Amino acid sequence: MKQQPHIPLFPFATQSPSPMGRRRFLAGSFAAGVSLGFPSLRAVGANEEVRIAIVGLRSKGNQHIELFKKIPGVRIVALCDVDSQILAARAQEHFGGKVDKHADYREVLDRKDVDAVCLATPNHWHALGAVWACQAGKDVYVEKPVSHNIWEGRQIVTAARKYQRIVQAGTQSRSSTGTQEFMADLHGGTYGKIKVARGLCYKPRESIGKVANAQDVPAHIDYNLWAGPRTAAPVMRRQFHYDWHWQWPYGNGDLGNQGIHEMDLCRWAIGKPELPRRVISLGGRFGYDDDGETPNTQVIILDYEPAPIVFEVRGLPDDARGKRMSQYRGGQVSMVVECEAGYFVGSNGGIFYDNDGKRVKAYAGGLGLHHHVNFIEAVRSRKSGDLHAEVTDGHLSSALCHMGNISHRLGKGIPQEQLKEQCNGKNLQAEVFERLLTHSLVHEADFTKRRMILGPQLGFDPAAEKFTGEFSAEANALLKDEYREPFVMPDLT
Repeated sequence: MKQQPHIPLFPFATQSPSPMGRRRFLAGSFAAGVSLGFPSLRAVGANEEVRIAIVGLRSKGNQHIELFKKIPGVRIVALCDVDSQILAARAQEHFGGKVDKHADYREVLDRKDVDAVCLATPNHWHALGAVWACQAGKDVYVEKPVSHNIWEGRQIVTAARKYQRIVQAGTQSRSSTGTQEFMADLHGGTYGKIKVARGLCYKPRESIGKVANAQDVPAHIDYNLWAGPRTAAPVMRRQFHYDWHWQWPYGNGDLGNQGIHEMDLCRWAIGKPELPRRVISLGGRFGYDDDGETPNTQVIILDYEPAPIVFEVRGLPDDARGKRMSQYRGGQVSMVVECEAGYFVGSNGGIFYDNDGKRVKAYAGGLGLHHHVNFIEAVRSRKSGDLHAEVTDGHLSSALCHMGNISHRLGKGIPQEQLKEQCNGKNLQAEVFERLLTHSLVHEADFTKRRMILGPQLGFDPAAEKFTGEFSAEANALLKDEYREPFVMPDLT
């Protein structure tokens, strides 16, 4: 592999952001639907009952059951999970066992009494499950990130258009009334030009342990169905569920786990309906030696106009022996938008402060059932523009996470002295790199065992959604996964 330059600095220090305009990026007109052997397309009427199946039931799926049950005119007609114990438990807990149960998602798609599916599976199933549902004439609520890679995210968008489906991404902060109000003020010019949007994923992540040999898959889990499009490889993690988040074949690290929420908010603040022109990553996995592969400490910079996005992942506390997580702007916040007039901190609502730290305006939260209700309303109206988190937004925000991870995966360890050189200067990159180095030194004092990984600065063509320039061949090879028959993602482009 080629060696990347040691000083790939972005010229952020000289950027002069242009004014933000109020913009709403809605889906375009749909093409005619095609059957492809699935049940015929059905449009739910304005007053009809919406019949839904929940797919993936362990944690988030369980929450979806509870929320959809509360919405008038919605009936959950089926549950689906490859873990028979979880499937039986959820059916008993919510329906006294009296609900249809499936292990194989394809059986759900064959049902004519299912109008929509809610997908809360592991990440590697999200896009394939969504595209198959669109082909089967079902509307889709798909959890974040909507994709496991950039290419398949675009396939969901194409499928939604081609088969005239309503597809909502599970980035529910888009339905927060307080956040909507702030974004309207921001894009309306109330706070002047935007300078930078910062996403902060400061979530404590302990070691997942390290196994010496492949682990047996529990008998109550259908591993072939769980693996789906990925190779059913030996399981090299102690805990079967959840810890797949930290292994590349299935998860996307905390960028794609928790961070996608904040990433989506940052892109919303920037107001761009496309991907950025450059990306760079710095990070690694520190504090323990385990079977996790993804970074627990990372910063990425996404080179947008009119202003960049900076994203930080910190899974370790600020002190080596304690549990005090990092703070920014005086608190544990998840998004900071810096503007000419001051800065906003928050997520589900928040507060705008002037440049002296004086409170200017508070934006109340207000989420509740809004995101799920919004999905059902769009299912009835048949207007994708009614969605707060239409799948195009889900694809673009998910792709930002993938871009950062691709830079990381192509990176190489950098000696501490060279890393310190990267922290010299007054530009944005030097500032965020220095912050990450200071945090990391608490846990890896000299980096002799494990170096920080500096990813190459990758150029990107937003129109083609492909990498350009140096390292583009290696980066473009990571735009798409290998798919296993019969769980193959259709190429709809």
